[in-house]
Amino acid sequence: MLTKLLGGRRRASERVEPVLGADRAPVSTGDREAILDLFNVSASHAGPVVNARTAMRSSAVYACVATIAGAIAALPLPVYQRTANGRERADHPLWWLLNEQPTPGFSAYAFWEYVVSSKLLRGDGLAMIARNNAGQPQELIPLPRGQTLIEKRDGRLVYYVELDGDYIGLDQDDVLHFPSLGFDGIKSPSVISLAAKQGVGVSLAAEEYAGRFFSNGARPDFALSHPGNPTRQQVDLIREMWAERHQGTANRHLPAVLVGGMEVKELTMSAEDSQLLETRKWQVVDIARAFGVPPHMIGETEKSSSWGTGIEQMSIGFVRWTLNRHLKPIEQELNRKLWPRSARYFVEFNREGLMAGDSKAEAEYFTKALGGPGAQGYMTVNEVRRIKNLPPVEGGDILYRPENASNAQPPAEPDQGQPEGEEDLRDPQRGE
Repeated sequence: MLTKLLGGRRRASERVEPVLGADRAPVSTGDREAILDLFNVSASHAGPVVNARTAMRSSAVYACVATIAGAIAALPLPVYQRTANGRERADHPLWWLLNEQPTPGFSAYAFWEYVVSSKLLRGDGLAMIARNNAGQPQELIPLPRGQTLIEKRDGRLVYYVELDGDYIGLDQDDVLHFPSLGFDGIKSPSVISLAAKQGVGVSLAAEEYAGRFFSNGARPDFALSHPGNPTRQQVDLIREMWAERHQGTANRHLPAVLVGGMEVKELTMSAEDSQLLETRKWQVVDIARAFGVPPHMIGETEKSSSWGTGIEQMSIGFVRWTLNRHLKPIEQELNRKLWPRSARYFVEFNREGLMAGDSKAEAEYFTKALGGPGAQGYMTVNEVRRIKNLPPVEGGDILYRPENASNAQPPAEPDQGQPEGEEDLRDPQRGE
């Protein structure tokens, strides 16, 4: 099926073999850091190797990526067509690919989550546009960034994708390429490599240290004091016997039996150990800053209130300043690749989908959008109902305007007598 949809794309035997590292500057054999980075095994100053795979072991990185990718994947992506009066939603076949199933192996949510995660962790999110013989898109197939070589030849980008042990060459018109900050015309550096490498390295090192520090409940917070001068063999024997009887969660509360004048003396925690938790908290904030995610959205609320408008404004800022810098490039790439040189159709994320979880804010927003006394509306009833997946109603396409007579009740006409056959329902006691 894939070969059929490729429409005769060149295979590995029909092209020049791609060169390892051709999409980057030459690496000197004396540059250790560049060589390690070439093979994606560059270690941080804290010790742990930080790359797209190991970085996700940090809970802060995982939370940031999941928050951004999940928010974008959940947004509706309607197709619009331009009209003489502006735009209107279009019933287009590509809506299904963008919102439900881009390819049989992926739902739309999983597709966007994968592509955006690749963008955040590896710098570029890639997807192949599989077309039929007429050039119309039939599938959107996500491409693994680690198995894709990008080169520039004759002023155009060429993508060599390893699929089933073979390389397939794709032209830039057949690949959706979502770059990140630092895009040089060929590829982009990831957030991890550009701004968060050392922060993630410290986070992983602190987590490993904390795990070892608390492993088996064997913290060195006390010492056994002996009045005599035992030999080394006796010291080792005492230590082994103590560990055997008291190490581990099952033996933690067993009573200790001391003989020969031996005493237990408590040790104070060192300054290094007491700052362990503070270090881990700071790394959460540092990593969140690199990804542009408010710390409270990944669980760090110590220095921010969980109530009131402060959190609300930070959440609005997340949509405005963090998500928009991902959404706008995605929209532009889709429009220029799916409808090349077309001025009729285009797509745009419906950012109002992010309000779905806050019914009060959503109700206030729609109330203002519909308009009211003294305020002109900018949405119709049917437009609101469409957002809420409700059917249209008769008369729901009229935009409210205070000065529009069609939106007001018609004035009462003077009494010209009761028509024959109709009962006068007016109440004489009320002066009607």
